[in-house]
Amino acid sequence: MSEGTGRGSTSAARARLLDTATKIFYAEGIHSVGVDRIIAEAQVTRATLYRHFTGKEELVLAYLDQADRGIRAGIEAARAGERSAADAVRAVARFITGGIQSPGFRGCAFLNAAAEYPDAAHPIHQAVLAHRQWFLETVTELLAQVGDEPAEGAGRHLVMLRDGAMAAGCLSDPKPIAETFLLGVEGILRVREA
Repeated sequence: MSEGTGRGSTSAARARLLDTATKIFYAEGIHSVGVDRIIAEAQVTRATLYRHFTGKEELVLAYLDQADRGIRAGIEAARAGERSAADAVRAVARFITGGIQSPGFRGCAFLNAAAEYPDAAHPIHQAVLAHRQWFLETVTELLAQVGDEPAEGAGRHLVMLRDGAMAAGCLSDPKPIAETFLLGVEGILRVREA
């Protein structure tokens, strides 16, 4: 199989690089991992890495893009077919708690990346902000369909609950954290439905 010749082209080598980087970045952090380790574990040459990515920063951006696409797809699948907006919010919450309780969970990839790239102007931090803005808009839109009052505050509340659950879920037993998060979402919905 050909490795491809242009940046962004799909190939087995590019997929191995991205899969390897994703696994290690998520498990160990971004700054702690060098490209030499990713190259070795992906079993590619340095030239192959640079054929597909300009450097580590572009690889990190691809990792976050892949995480973003996975979360968007998961949330859309969770929402699909729900009878009401409130049920769609519950389905999104269950999707989130499923992640928190999954093996190897180490928090939110985006919050982790923001902690490592605190400069708001940095492209990696910008990718984090774009993902968070999408998530906020998505849950605010759903919550707006649940009640007549403006939903911006409720959307921010849900995002804040999610952030706390993501942080706590990797520090302690995730099951009670997930249950508490779901109770918090039910509280938001009760206020919206009142």
